[in-house]
Parts: sequence; structure tokens; C-alpha cells
Amino acid sequence: MRTGSEPATARSPLRMRLWLSLWGMAWALFGLVAFAMNGRPGWAAACAVVLLLAVVDLCVITYRMRQGAHYQPGRDIPPYEPDHGDGRPHGPGHDADGGRPDQGRTGPSSGRT
Repeated sequence: MRTGSEPATARSPLRMRLWLSLWGMAWALFGLVAFAMNGRPGWAAACAVVLLLAVVDLCVITYRMRQGAHYQPGRDIPPYEPDHGDGRPHGPGHDADGGRPDQGRTGPSSGRT
């Protein structure tokens, strides 16, 4: 949910995740080879799992980087109405009665608080 207090200079952490994933991949590959050569199959398997996770993370990161920038509303856009989870539209103009909250509804069963 957008609150309107996001920093104006927020940046995506994808580039940092890319480098950390490459760093983890290099160390996991080194550990896999070192443990496999020294007869430690359990540790080699653990390094293989870490290597697999780093490769999957690298694929996700490159996919998201290739998507490019997404639309981010500026300062002139007000905060969004929070989602109440009941599936009904919010704001004026969405109701059949022209958006007036009390017209045509009676009692507490109207769903509005």
C-alpha cells in the first residue's frame, strides 16, 4: 500500500543483489570443488544447494532487471485508499447511487463504517 511517505530518491536493490548473488555463487562453487576433492560429500552437497539457490536468485534478478523501470506515482498523486479486503470498490463514483454513501442504504448492514 502506498502511504505517500516514500523517499523521492528510492532506488532498487537489484544491482546489489546481483553482485551478492555472484559473490555467493563464486564461494559456493569454490566450496563445492574443494569439499568434493577432499572427500567430504555432505559439505559438497551443502555447497551445491547454496550454488543452486544463488543461480536461481541470479536468474530472478536478471529477469527483473530486464523488465525495466515500472511506473511509480510522483508527489502530486495522493496516497491510495487502503484495501479493506472485502472486494468492494472504494471512492466516489463507484456506487450505483452516484457515490453518496448514505443514499439507498439503511442500518449497520450497509457494510460501511
